[in-house]
Amino acid sequence: MEKFQRYYLSFLLLIVYTNTIAQVNCNAVEGENCKKACEQYNWASDRQDSRESREAFDKAVGLCHDFSSSYMEKVVPYLKNEDFLTWKILIDKAVAVDPKMYLGYRDWSKFQFLWDYKEAIRDLKELKKYYSDDLGRSLNGDYHWDVVRAMPYSALGQKEKAAGFIENPLTSKGYFKGTDDHYQLGVTYFELGRYDKALENFEKQSKENNFAGNIYFKSKVSKIRNKDYLDLKKLALMTYDEGKTMKDV
Repeated sequence: MEKFQRYYLSFLLLIVYTNTIAQVNCNAVEGENCKKACEQYNWASDRQDSRESREAFDKAVGLCHDFSSSYMEKVVPYLKNEDFLTWKILIDKAVAVDPKMYLGYRDWSKFQFLWDYKEAIRDLKELKKYYSDDLGRSLNGDYHWDVVRAMPYSALGQKEKAAGFIENPLTSKGYFKGTDDHYQLGVTYFELGRYDKALENFEKQSKENNFAGNIYFKSKVSKIRNKDYLDLKKLALMTYDEGKTMKDV
């Protein structure tokens, strides 16, 4: 049943850079060499993952060390190939040039792929300096950053703090809920042994966006309370087989 318990990791690639590269307006780039770097970047963006594109990104970096987009595109293959040492060198350069743009990406990668929770928390605190009022939502729009911020704290065993981060936006006026905020909060309360609060959130999740993991944790609460849970467990498995799971396209 581990497929249901890996609830935090089902955020896979939440803010990891996508395969679609946006073209840059090179007329807005200052400096002749940086404009040329931008043109190289745009040319390479139509040929992503090819040898020619990698060479062009290298050339763009050589032309302008302050053009962060080129560092970012060099980063992606190393992350995919799990060459985290090279990835770290390049992503740090991209963040140094444009921290507001790339801190979130580096933070999630540290959490998701390196399990470096303390560094993930440090990056989030740094990101907060650029968005002091509201960190906003993840790049895919599914989650508020306060929900994302809860994950490394939970992984470090600071469940109460994690629950607080998720509760905060949920109780804020005008908050637009994510696809499974109540589920995340419910699992956190479940791990704290606060089963009433856990079930309350699982029930709320059922009304908004029910899926296999949510049903499974409802069955776990029922089992702990010595109630009939097998029907819920079977329903969870059936729902999973139907493909009703947490997804990030």
